[in-house]
Amino acid sequence: MEIREFTDADWPRVWPIVREVVQARDTYTYDPDLTAEDAREIWIESPPGRTVVAVDGEEVLGTAKMGPNRPGPGSHISTASFMVAADARGRGVGSTLCADALDWARSRGYAGMQFNAVTESNVGAVKVYERLGFHIVGTVPGAFEHPTLGRVGLHVMYCPL
Repeated sequence: MEIREFTDADWPRVWPIVREVVQARDTYTYDPDLTAEDAREIWIESPPGRTVVAVDGEEVLGTAKMGPNRPGPGSHISTASFMVAADARGRGVGSTLCADALDWARSRGYAGMQFNAVTESNVGAVKVYERLGFHIVGTVPGAFEHPTLGRVGLHVMYCPL
């Protein structure tokens, strides 16, 4: 598996992953009726941010975006988001994307990385993030409407760099 910079030619293979993840309604707070155009606007980061894909040959296994968490006085803290194709889960794609994002943030001098909304029901992702150095710094109870579990909490997670 290789992590490389996103190119415009990747969008036709990234969009199905984004659509699948968003329509599942179990991890992201994005509108499940998101169009391809709106999704591209949200997902593709412009500088100083970065968007990448995880590939195995020509197959796109997952994607990540990263950049400053907030502008101005908050711009020394980074953030990142990850999406993995359903048939690629359990193969270390998410872990590899997250490790790449942390390396990127360190190399650019960010003081830390913050995740603003990790669903507490996404236990696998929480374990990956904790293994990579993140800690839950707070949970907003019932802030996410999960399609089968009802209202679950959203964790704010942080990793000092």
